[in-house]
Amino acid sequence: MSEDDNNMDEYPSEIHDYLTAFEKSLGSVDEMLKTMMSVSRSELVQKLDPLEQAKLDLVSAYTLNSMFWVYLATQGINPKEHPVKQELERIRTYMNKVKEITEKKKASRLDKGAASRFVKNALWEPNAENEHTSKTPAKGKKRQ
Repeated sequence: MSEDDNNMDEYPSEIHDYLTAFEKSLGSVDEMLKTMMSVSRSELVQKLDPLEQAKLDLVSAYTLNSMFWVYLATQGINPKEHPVKQELERIRTYMNKVKEITEKKKASRLDKGAASRFVKNALWEPNAENEHTSKTPAKGKKRQ
């Protein structure tokens, strides 16, 4: 009997696919953590601007607390009744604030000088020649 066959006896076959996917996800998390841990935090932060540093810190805190949430669930503790829930909500609030700041940075800014020149040039201004002849703007010069 192989090890897989022996493990199949320990849990219902209906959850085999779920457990396989979970194991694959854990492997992905492990690889990401190894990558993150391979570079010192000071080196990593040195290359980032303050907004990116805040994003990194928030994602790290959220990830750690989420993993603790999962740990609590595996231990039979209801994480919804644990202080970790409030911590996740607090971190999520800050993530939303950072997202708002990022969106404001990306929003197009109005160049007031260019806008005033555009409006000024788009408006019709009468000159001495057609001030006496017409009250409406001319489409082109009159032929005489």
